[in-house]
Amino acid sequence: MNDNLANSIQFGRIAAMLPVKDIVRAHDFYANVLGFTKTFQNGDPVGFMILKRDKAELHLTLQKDHKAAPFNVIHMMVDDVDALYTICQRQGLRIIKGLRDKDYGLRAFVFEDADGNRIDVGQPI
Repeated sequence: MNDNLANSIQFGRIAAMLPVKDIVRAHDFYANVLGFTKTFQNGDPVGFMILKRDKAELHLTLQKDHKAAPFNVIHMMVDDVDALYTICQRQGLRIIKGLRDKDYGLRAFVFEDADGNRIDVGQPI
């Protein structure tokens, strides 16, 4: 692709596609615990769902044979990382990396959702 042509493109939103084994369970967590709202679903039974909250958007896709990756699949920025860390602890979620201030200017931690998807959460210091 021509560099000048590529530079002329403006990108809009990019939404994270999150594979899940149980889309109802995933919806319940992201909606009931984290406050996301379902804005779209497709299939019968449902195999795809869009969830939104504030500026964040998650696309859940049903993958019954999903095997979680051993690395972070989403980086989520929030305005109160301490509160989200507390919520994750109260929910009994596996914390991969504990909450701490990073030398690159974020206060951050990593948790796993019920499907083993690793989510890196940060807040600017």
